[in-house]
Amino acid sequence: METFALAAISLTVAASLLIKKNKRPLHITFAALCLGLFLEKTGAFFGEIFPNDFWKTFHALGLLLIPPLLIAFSRIFLESHQRPSNRPSVYAGLGSLLIAAAYFPFLFHWRYGAGILYLYIGAALVYCLVMLFHAIRHAADGIERKRFTYVAAACTVTALLSLTNIVHLYHPGVPLLSDIVLAIFIYFILTIIVYPRLPELYEIMVRAAIVFLLIVFVTITFYVVLAIFGNGKETPPFNLIFMTAFIIVIFIDPVKLILKKAGLYLFPEGKGSLNSLYTIDEEVEREKALLLEEMASTLAHEIRNPLGSIKGAAQYLKSDSESAENRELFDVITSEIDRLNNVVSRFLNYAKPGTIDPDTRSIADILERIIALITSQHLPEGIAVRQDIPRDLPPVWVDGEQMVQAVLNIALNAVEAMPQGGTLTLSARVIDAEDSPRIEIAVEDTGEGIEKKAIKRIFKPFYTTKGKGTGIGLAISQQIVKAHGGTIDATSSPGHGSVFHIRIPVDGL
Repeated sequence: METFALAAISLTVAASLLIKKNKRPLHITFAALCLGLFLEKTGAFFGEIFPNDFWKTFHALGLLLIPPLLIAFSRIFLESHQRPSNRPSVYAGLGSLLIAAAYFPFLFHWRYGAGILYLYIGAALVYCLVMLFHAIRHAADGIERKRFTYVAAACTVTALLSLTNIVHLYHPGVPLLSDIVLAIFIYFILTIIVYPRLPELYEIMVRAAIVFLLIVFVTITFYVVLAIFGNGKETPPFNLIFMTAFIIVIFIDPVKLILKKAGLYLFPEGKGSLNSLYTIDEEVEREKALLLEEMASTLAHEIRNPLGSIKGAAQYLKSDSESAENRELFDVITSEIDRLNNVVSRFLNYAKPGTIDPDTRSIADILERIIALITSQHLPEGIAVRQDIPRDLPPVWVDGEQMVQAVLNIALNAVEAMPQGGTLTLSARVIDAEDSPRIEIAVEDTGEGIEKKAIKRIFKPFYTTKGKGTGIGLAISQQIVKAHGGTIDATSSPGHGSVFHIRIPVDGL
């Protein structure tokens, strides 16, 4: 069962990468490698059930494909910062062809045929490991070095646990773990290449933990159903149920994406319905937003009218007042009325956002405009503004004015968080995501930071830690980013500063 599960998982991973909208050479080569593993494991599984030449040929074909595909994937993965050479994978491919030409018809009938193939794969694995440790030593980027180190650690763990297959030959009671461990390793590599900028191991492990909990939930559910409706029948082995649950969980996203693509092809007019098929709560949120918009307009009208009357009365009384002290009090009343009017206006903007008018825009131009707006103001002494904005970023489909407002709100908050001076940094880069590449905009400051208990609430309307803040700016920024199909989040270290990340799709809404 473990062999069949590994074949199914390999096929699923390959399909999930090949149906991506924006495929890269790294994704394609890993998908091809998984397909080679699928051929090998499928041939091995059915070869035990139906021992004939067809499945032996299937098995041998997979074994011959794995070395050149493994080397090709490894070179692209490890040399992503430069143009990788194709020579090693070409040489490995020629080696596979020579072995196939010389021995393929009788490969598994020959006494040493299978041994030659496994030694060939072992040599390719050793070559890739040497490349991996060389890449760790010479990695120019800290995040890249961490990624390679995680992969090296995963390779070591996989190799050690796979030794149980050898121990099993002498102690049959020891379980065969190689296929299970290899399935987990493949999913780990998938996470690494789909999310290449996960900076810390715990972030990768969080994703893995979510998948593991889903697998455990499916396994427990199966046993509960079996206990209720099994009628005392013999319970299948745990490893069989666990691997079945693993296959089901891994299949969810690719199958959902395939069904969505098929639905869009068959019913192109139903795009909105298909998008919300798995997010029913969006309709509830939309109704709440419409209700808030209606209430906001009424509330703003009811508040502004008396405020206008109070301000007019205060200005009239000020003009007739002969006391300097009274005139000063009337000025306080007028300024506070203006502040309330500003709060009402910002609330109205949040509750009733303007229509987005997207167009093809350059993120570099948008960010440079924001920097110009910030530096044109009177910045507090000691604040430096830096930028890391490549000019070759792909264009995005956004409303330029609203995106300027979203990022500017965050940048101005960052400036206010550095009363003693500091550095404001705006940067942008392309990152990989599950569905398509995204542009990530980062706004970083070296200011006071945000407390852990407060960072979960900063995007809520009217929540503020500033004495005179309205608490609407970040809520509006989040609303604009979500309207563009993006996400926004923040990380902070109190006393050292904060970083806000905005991620928007390259391909638009």
